[in-house]
Amino acid sequence: MNLEDYRGIWVYAEVKDGRIAPVSLELLGAGRQMADKRGVPLAGLLIGDGVKQLAETLFSYGADQVYVYDDPIFHYYRTESYMRAVIECVNKHKPEIILYGATSTGKDLASAVATDLETGLTADTTMLDVNAETGLLEASRPAFGGNIMATILCKKHRPQMATVRPKVMRALEPNPARTGEIIEESIALREQDIRTKVLKIVRETRKKVRLDEADVIVAGGKGLGSKEGFALIHQFAEKIGATVGASRDAVEAGWIGHEHQVGQTGVTVTPKIYFAIGISGAIQHLVGMRNSGMIIAINKDPNALIFQSCHYGIVGDAFEIVPLLMEAFQKVPDKEVQYGGKV
Repeated sequence: MNLEDYRGIWVYAEVKDGRIAPVSLELLGAGRQMADKRGVPLAGLLIGDGVKQLAETLFSYGADQVYVYDDPIFHYYRTESYMRAVIECVNKHKPEIILYGATSTGKDLASAVATDLETGLTADTTMLDVNAETGLLEASRPAFGGNIMATILCKKHRPQMATVRPKVMRALEPNPARTGEIIEESIALREQDIRTKVLKIVRETRKKVRLDEADVIVAGGKGLGSKEGFALIHQFAEKIGATVGASRDAVEAGWIGHEHQVGQTGVTVTPKIYFAIGISGAIQHLVGMRNSGMIIAINKDPNALIFQSCHYGIVGDAFEIVPLLMEAFQKVPDKEVQYGGKV
């Protein structure tokens, strides 16, 4: 493999309900920085049925080019058909880096493509950079249970690939006036050639915690001592109109469901205000909330790591401090406040 034949950075543009998935727009922001650093073009890879018009969205968020596979055979996501399109496009145009959102679709597609192309794939990346001279993708993620950050390199194979969790990167401000080059592609693939058939899609409606959309999160950890102690988090969140979050320790102790977990093995969040109560500050948790607008930590251990990553820290017993906060909020008039909720 001649590595010098590979040039350019691609973002797989996942389409969900007729729109570009937010994580793909976030990856265009990261890709734009790396492409500028390398002096190479940034391209989007768009696959679907009736998706060509979405290329304009990719241009407005930073893409220079968009490779488009627009065909009814791609109406539903299927690993086999989408993988064939990606592999054919890669072999034809030879990108040096491809980024995917770490969604169920992105992870499935990236792993299938990496296997077939016999190249490396870093999963659940939380930090990205590129060496301007060598073109090596520096994909970092927590390892050994979140105790260290590992930077993974793919030195001998191309394209270099990574899946990146939603909300970790920041999308650029869209510029509707920005344009680029649309490159229409096609693939000789018939329906009868695909082994998987989509018979029916059943959408189950249920109440779901939307941690990734919350403006204010009150999160609790093992410092609360017990499930009964964790009830304080629910009380505080209800008082200020916030969403309840939790550390991995609190979830594994059975105090609250996994859907409330913030961190590397949970949800990545970017609220305007994040209360970390009784949370020590392990890196596994920090990578899931470090991009919050304001982080307020409460912990009785003055040496807790969380105090190195917060904007405001209160050293003390949460069972004494939180009731005082609730009492203070009770005195504030019921009106809209800056973060968009109510107190």
